[in-house]
Amino acid sequence: MGNLFKRMNRKEDPKVYENKDAKMVRSMTTKDFLALGVGTIVSTAIFTLPGIVAANNAGPAVTISFLLAAIVAGLVALGYAEMASAMPFAGSAYSWINVIFGEFWGWVAGWALLAEYFIAVAFVAAGLSANFRGLIAPLGINFPTALSTPISSPGGFIDITTVVIILIVAFLITRGDSKTTKIENVLVILKVLAVLVFIFVGLSAIHIQNYIPFVPAPHTNPDGTAFGGFGGIYAGVSVIFLSYIGFDSIAANSAEAKDPQKTMPRGIIGSLVIAVTLFVAVSLVLVGMFKYTNYANNAEPVGWALRQSGHPYVASGVQIVAVVGMFTALIGMMMAGSRLLYSFGRDGMLPKFLGKVDKKHHLPVNAILTITVISVLIGAFLTFNFLSQLISAGTLIAFMFVSIGIYPLRKREGKDINMPGFKMPFFPVLPALGFLASLAVFWGLDADAKLYALIWFIIGMIVYFVYGMHNRAKTQAAELRDKNNDFDNKIE
Repeated sequence: MGNLFKRMNRKEDPKVYENKDAKMVRSMTTKDFLALGVGTIVSTAIFTLPGIVAANNAGPAVTISFLLAAIVAGLVALGYAEMASAMPFAGSAYSWINVIFGEFWGWVAGWALLAEYFIAVAFVAAGLSANFRGLIAPLGINFPTALSTPISSPGGFIDITTVVIILIVAFLITRGDSKTTKIENVLVILKVLAVLVFIFVGLSAIHIQNYIPFVPAPHTNPDGTAFGGFGGIYAGVSVIFLSYIGFDSIAANSAEAKDPQKTMPRGIIGSLVIAVTLFVAVSLVLVGMFKYTNYANNAEPVGWALRQSGHPYVASGVQIVAVVGMFTALIGMMMAGSRLLYSFGRDGMLPKFLGKVDKKHHLPVNAILTITVISVLIGAFLTFNFLSQLISAGTLIAFMFVSIGIYPLRKREGKDINMPGFKMPFFPVLPALGFLASLAVFWGLDADAKLYALIWFIIGMIVYFVYGMHNRAKTQAAELRDKNNDFDNKIE
């Protein structure tokens, strides 16, 4: 038993990750990371969740839900900025926690993030699919229910648009980081412009009575979730939180950052500030245009609101750019998720082929193909609303680890871990607040989300104890033998 606990708590040497990730090309700048972060955060959620959460939970107070979620995300982002600056490794929280707390805890954090990326790719693709179908419907083009709705919905079989979208993005990111980031940067600019157009046009269609009462009277929805009052705002925070998780995608690509001590903090914090401003503005305008009840079960409320307010051409323009721009979120999520899978394969926690780097493009192609297949299966057969809260559950677990990880990190900075270019302010208070705030949001998730998170955790424990722990030990033994052989060869 003593050996088991020793194994579980064995901390990885940060130099090992530096050497292993040296195969990755450090080509990404602050501009690239800002585009990656904004592109990932300002995604499907900004065109969908403001309406859904207003109708289901918070009413016009959805704006408060977005602000509270932003505060929680901001606290964690400060911790992420310090960690990424000190340890610019692929795999973000998984690699960091491996170094700081040990192998088992790194696996828990990484496994939680893996659920986020598998589901987030499917979620964003499903939202893109809904907006695309809403865009072409006025042209008289309608897909049959069996090909536009997942099998988990009545009359549905597969969302074929979601499948095609994920495959297109997978093709793009296997072409190389430099090509991908150029496409990402252009699409992000277009998407932000589309959001700004909606805000300015929507301002002309606002009716003040739609804000009254700003915080509706509380009651319980038929499905048991809270509506109105603080309970509704709190429930909205838990759903909305997934909107802000994109900064983890920046951290996951740390191994490809130029001058990571500077570029990582700027990319993480800068992208979150831009995204929060846009989210709050969109939610405030959207609930002002029409009474929040109109957005119930509406997966494309932004386009709908513009059309209903007499701006069909603007709606089409915004939705065209939004649909194209949502590819940026998919690019970011699939890049980050593949780097996490690569990290698992790199360390032997999952099959070694996932940790292989393509010699031509210096990319983890096997990991990219794996996340593509799994995301296609999830996105094609599960509904949009079902996916939303499950993303937050996995992310929040990793966020809690990162927040408390700042304490042991500080003791090692400048010693065996590099001195970061950014430090979380108001230490030791803010890391504790980040942990407690993440825990509070996790607690506010609905029962199903917590149940599925528990099931995913149990599966992760089985994988770790049956496969990961033993295979990692074999991998480390093989690496030690190779190191000794190299040393012997140099002596000879």
